[in-house]
Amino acid sequence: MNNTSSVLSFILDDNIVEIDFNNSDAPSPTTTVLKYLRTLQGHKGVKEGCSVGDCGACTVVLGELKNGKIHYKAVTSCLVFLPALHGKQLITIENLSYIKDQKTELHPVQKQIIELHGTQCGYCTPGIVMSLFALYKNFDNPTRKEIENALTGNLCRCTGYQPIIEAASRACSENPEDIFSKNEIATIEKLKKILQKNNNKSLALISNTQKYYKPVDLIHALKFRKDFPQAIIISGATDISPKKNRFELELDEIIDISDVPELKYYSSDDNNFYWGASVLLEDLKSLSKYNLPALHNILEVFGSMQIRNLASIGGNVASASPISDLLPLLFIYNAQIEISSLQNKSTIPIKDFIRGYRKTALKADEIISKITIPKPAKDITIKAFKFSKRKDLDISTISAAFRLRLNNDNETEEIMIVYGGMAEVPIRALKTEDYLREKNWDRNIIEEAMTILDNEFKPISDVRSDAETRRLAARNLLLKFWVESQ
Repeated sequence: MNNTSSVLSFILDDNIVEIDFNNSDAPSPTTTVLKYLRTLQGHKGVKEGCSVGDCGACTVVLGELKNGKIHYKAVTSCLVFLPALHGKQLITIENLSYIKDQKTELHPVQKQIIELHGTQCGYCTPGIVMSLFALYKNFDNPTRKEIENALTGNLCRCTGYQPIIEAASRACSENPEDIFSKNEIATIEKLKKILQKNNNKSLALISNTQKYYKPVDLIHALKFRKDFPQAIIISGATDISPKKNRFELELDEIIDISDVPELKYYSSDDNNFYWGASVLLEDLKSLSKYNLPALHNILEVFGSMQIRNLASIGGNVASASPISDLLPLLFIYNAQIEISSLQNKSTIPIKDFIRGYRKTALKADEIISKITIPKPAKDITIKAFKFSKRKDLDISTISAAFRLRLNNDNETEEIMIVYGGMAEVPIRALKTEDYLREKNWDRNIIEEAMTILDNEFKPISDVRSDAETRRLAARNLLLKFWVESQ
């Protein structure tokens, strides 16, 4: 395809770095940023702990040009393939301090970590500091909840979180100008230079064993999709990169749509909310706080901030995971999935889009382009819950979402119940719904419905839970919904 480039460009150590994948000594396109940094002299602060995004020891910060300013976000570098750096600034622990008058000046976050004894062995500290650096750049006087949210993806092995939280609170309370805000104008000019040099070219990074395409716009994405129907589509790669790291998967062809601007928008009208397929889950969480609170609440316990800064709503839908936190809720919202190809565009209800275990209605030349959520009426109650082994940074054992409308006599006029983790796909509790419909919304009826629910599914036993635990949790989540709907 014409109008492509083989050169990956980004900023590291205040310099523009270029990697030409036409050179024989270039790394593989699916080399992670963690692996790349560990090959560089002076960038060993980033640590490899789990390689699946769970521990945060490899956290770095990406600076991205948005609306004329640089937006900073923490990510786990073990999940990020090198092409994701294109047109961005890569910031590591080594970049936070600088030399002034022949003395090393530490960043305010680093200073407070030292003064309040927020480190012992130091293995996890670089990742923790980078998460707090992103917090520093995005929040003034953060609440304890905001600090804890920023640290959810960082495992502290020996210090304990209290001194780290205190260091974060003190560092961000004054939030004075740091070296990055002082250099922001110069950094913006470098990022603009990268964009101008590439002149809106898509990346085509081809090695002896791999083809990695990163389209610059939607039309290029759809052309790549048509030309390479067997390629893996990624938008954040939080599902595929852990598998590659653990099992050394051979990824022959990849189309990375994470930076396609037509897929990163949000809008609404009188009837619907519209989300581009590549909208990040962290952005989705922020945007849904007041309009779709159930969505916001479930995203608060989805992975970690580092993962939500990579994962997208379209990627989560396309994974068709039976234990997805989002899919049951999207069923409840009656979400519509827009599918696009070069020749056609169509919309399909999510209940018809998910076809089976990890199977969807997507054809070989199609991608998800938009998710539409109809605005719920004011008299409808919607809630979603997650049952897992730990509160944060854990996949669901089961998940559940509920939709309820009562009439003036406190009778159930509309009820919808969807569970994840109870079958190969998110599944409705139809028999339980039928029993509850047109009955009083009281505890006695709910307890009778729990008995029906207990026999409605046949969950499996696996490493996460046995079948009976899943049944018990499903019953209790129904009761929890009743309690919270009062």
